[in-house]
Amino acid sequence: MKHTRLARRRLARRAAGCCATALALISALAVPMLPAHAAGFLPDESAPHEATWLQWPHHYQYGRVYRNRIESTWIEMTAALVTSERVRIIAYDQREKRRILRRLREAGIPLSQIDFLIAKTNDTWVRDNGPLFVFNDTDDQLQATDWGFNGWGLDAPFRLDDVVPITVASSLGIPRVDLSEVVLEGGAIEVDGRGTLMATRSSILEPDRNPTLTQTDVEAALSEAFGIRNFIWLDGQAGGQVDITDTHIDGLARFADPHTIVTMKAADLVYYGLTAEDAVRLLAATDAEGEPYRIVQLPLSANDVITEWGYDLGFKGSYVNFYTANSVVLMPTYGDPNDAVARDILQSAYPNREVIGVDVRNLYLYGGMVHCVTQQQPVVE
Repeated sequence: MKHTRLARRRLARRAAGCCATALALISALAVPMLPAHAAGFLPDESAPHEATWLQWPHHYQYGRVYRNRIESTWIEMTAALVTSERVRIIAYDQREKRRILRRLREAGIPLSQIDFLIAKTNDTWVRDNGPLFVFNDTDDQLQATDWGFNGWGLDAPFRLDDVVPITVASSLGIPRVDLSEVVLEGGAIEVDGRGTLMATRSSILEPDRNPTLTQTDVEAALSEAFGIRNFIWLDGQAGGQVDITDTHIDGLARFADPHTIVTMKAADLVYYGLTAEDAVRLLAATDAEGEPYRIVQLPLSANDVITEWGYDLGFKGSYVNFYTANSVVLMPTYGDPNDAVARDILQSAYPNREVIGVDVRNLYLYGGMVHCVTQQQPVVE
């Protein structure tokens, strides 16, 4: 994967410290023992939402420059999402809540669809550290699954982010399913809501995440928690200092709906970090019934991404890391000629939702786009 979290990694290495190392040693002794009530079903992202969760950027971990560079992305996302569903914002403290409210009012965003939860966090990547909401397969009760989060294999501070699912579940008054013996980031998986899950081995079986677990162990945990019976495994690659996610799937392949995969052309998949064999495997993927998916291919940005202040990242941007809300789809944009091309293609895949571009040029420097910083909470029927 070509996007980088190197800037955050450099800051993170100074803060992760020996506590993270100690947790890794404890994790090495763990085995994937799921609670008896863990059996559930994880809907696909296009299923109806009650809300979208956002973990708002702050200055407490990485400073005001970091916060100020990326906050406009959250303003844009919130403006689009309040037209679609409730937006639940995690603010670091009451002072930050007041500051965020001021920014929202300045942007003219109505507040009637916005809720706040006060919780200290390290960073913004709620897709990876937040709860994954599932329905219990016995009574359809909404539950928050709480997987282990260790800063993408001890590459960033994580202790505050790791407990966000506990706080969220408590605030909603729903059960929390403790699955913390398995380290799993939400951006590492994609589900079609019909029993199939896509993932890369490099981001789940990586030694600093799950050193004692085999692929069979992980499949058993995912099958039980999410109702999975078909796996599309790609090898991916270790990201090193370029990509601390170690090739998260949500940067290069997404389910637009239970029958459609949105991805890239094979050459772009290789550019973005997959092997040629992975690209062939992805483009030929079949669902749990053995049926091929409809494939929609988005381009990469035409040019290398340049931040708002003129810093050239040296690589192109992906449009695949979009987020599907009830009536809108948030698509990353880069101030690039291919923004409009990608939007038109994605709009054709979502005829009943409006595709809205969100400028992620600055956020991309720190390693992600809109899907990385959003988390859906499904509607309880």
